[in-house]
Amino acid sequence: MNSPFYKNLALWMVIGLIVIVLFNIFQASQPSRDKLIFSDFLKRVEQGEVREVLIRGKSVTGKLADGNTFRTFTAEYPDLIKALKDKGVKIAVEPEDSNPWYAYVLQWVPMLLFIGVWVFFMRQMQGGGAKALSFGKARARLISEKQNKITFQDVAGVEEAKEELREIIEFLKDPPKFQKLGGKIPKGVLLVGPPGTGKTLLAKAIAGEANVPFFSISGSDFVEMFVGVGASRVRDLFEQGKKHAPCIIFMDEIDAVGRHRGAGLGGGHDEREQTLNQLLVEMDGFETNEGVILIAATNRPDVLDPALLRPGRFDRHVVVARPDVKGREEILRVHTRKIPLAPKVDLTVLARGTSGFSGADLANLVNEAALLGARQDKKSVEMIDFENAKDKVLMGVERRSMIIPEAEKRTTAYHEGGHALVAYLLPGADPLHKVTIIPRGRALGLTMQLPTDDRYSYTKEFLVNQIVILLGGRAAEELVFQQQTTGAGNDLEKATEMARKMVCEWGMSDKMGPLTFGKAEEHVFLGREMSRPKDYSEETAVLIDSEIKRIVTDCASRAHQLLESNLEKLHVLARALLERETLDGEEINRMLLARPFQEAPTPA
Repeated sequence: MNSPFYKNLALWMVIGLIVIVLFNIFQASQPSRDKLIFSDFLKRVEQGEVREVLIRGKSVTGKLADGNTFRTFTAEYPDLIKALKDKGVKIAVEPEDSNPWYAYVLQWVPMLLFIGVWVFFMRQMQGGGAKALSFGKARARLISEKQNKITFQDVAGVEEAKEELREIIEFLKDPPKFQKLGGKIPKGVLLVGPPGTGKTLLAKAIAGEANVPFFSISGSDFVEMFVGVGASRVRDLFEQGKKHAPCIIFMDEIDAVGRHRGAGLGGGHDEREQTLNQLLVEMDGFETNEGVILIAATNRPDVLDPALLRPGRFDRHVVVARPDVKGREEILRVHTRKIPLAPKVDLTVLARGTSGFSGADLANLVNEAALLGARQDKKSVEMIDFENAKDKVLMGVERRSMIIPEAEKRTTAYHEGGHALVAYLLPGADPLHKVTIIPRGRALGLTMQLPTDDRYSYTKEFLVNQIVILLGGRAAEELVFQQQTTGAGNDLEKATEMARKMVCEWGMSDKMGPLTFGKAEEHVFLGREMSRPKDYSEETAVLIDSEIKRIVTDCASRAHQLLESNLEKLHVLARALLERETLDGEEINRMLLARPFQEAPTPA
């Protein structure tokens, strides 16, 4: 009796019984009419006991004088109407089929709806995976070769990661090649990197390259409100993997279930912890999972449990970093395969001008350029489309419809001109890319610098110059208008934060020495600290604050001196910005080398 067949049979029998009972109740609710033979009906008419009748074809229903109802059928009796009329009976006549077909349908709608709901739930209970009442089933999706068309040819800029993963695939295809020297297949591979660097794309490429079953699941699929469901799904996932071994299981965003145990205030029996414990056991427990490789991706490796990261579980940690200039060029070539490019489009120049872009950023850049070209009915995507798309990605969408008063526009022009002029004058600063007073995103104006090369570390001189550039806008406002505005709020915030990091984290203060002060802020949900620890005295805190203030004020004075000694150039930049609204780096260089200099016009 424990078999699913008998269980389903019993449930269907219960459903049938409920339907019969409801049908009987429905029928019982209909008013009952006593049947009369035709001769008795005529006798009661003669005796005056009939009050009213309804004649529908050969069917006669009516009400007696005592309130009872009756029903009878007539023969061919021509004097029936005359006899009823003589006795003062109310006569109503209807066609033989007065009720339309939909009236019968509407009567059965509640019953049919009830049956449909029960059938739906029965089908849900019989299914698996994402169906109702199948909470413990893993929601992993099996990807076949026909479904996945992505291969390693579609992935660029991460050659080291591709080599590591290509070795895993070869191990699954030809294990003896690697086992002849005593090597063992890795249990797991952890893909680590910032968002948008191509971790999930790499997993799809693995599925396309490997001729083995590929299960894909998200870390959040294990998290459920029911206790024990996550652990059950982990067990079911690895059971499916064992049945299809050798196979690959890809778990995206593993930090959803792999966070530090003991985290939070819920004690040690948290649902997430049970899921993690089961995952640890499945990856390296008593039961062997030969041929099952777990590939996981996360952009937050710092929150993962150490037991998950040790060798034997995740044997390999593959870093998927942001691409360098060569990687960016390869990524652009991959994304522009199906896009008609103009002959003058130089992807090398474009890659050099997109420093810091991730793979997802570059894909978005190419897509935006294609959309901009299509908007203007172009037959191919030109370099200007890529430049406009880059500005859109970096600085935001232009808000030309925004109405700004002329006085405020002039202030913005001098503010952005101050940034640009200081960046132009300081040695070693990143070259200017574009300066605009057209509102973009949430800013009224922008000064954009783009580095010529990829930077992985910064000197003290470079950071000080960046603070000076940030304070150049406020210095220009004070110098020209003798006023201070809220437009420099974001600049001051960035400058103060950079100065604080120089003093507290990077040891770039001669007064404080090569020391770090204060630990990095920990997340409360990790259970490490409830507050940010302060590992220095109040006297040291006063010195830190004074040193941060000194750095920022010195940079502000330097910005003032630079602009004061080059005031004519500032007027030139502001005047050009008011006239043309947007200037690129080459135009600024030509402009500042030209003479004579003129002051920007005062608004009418």
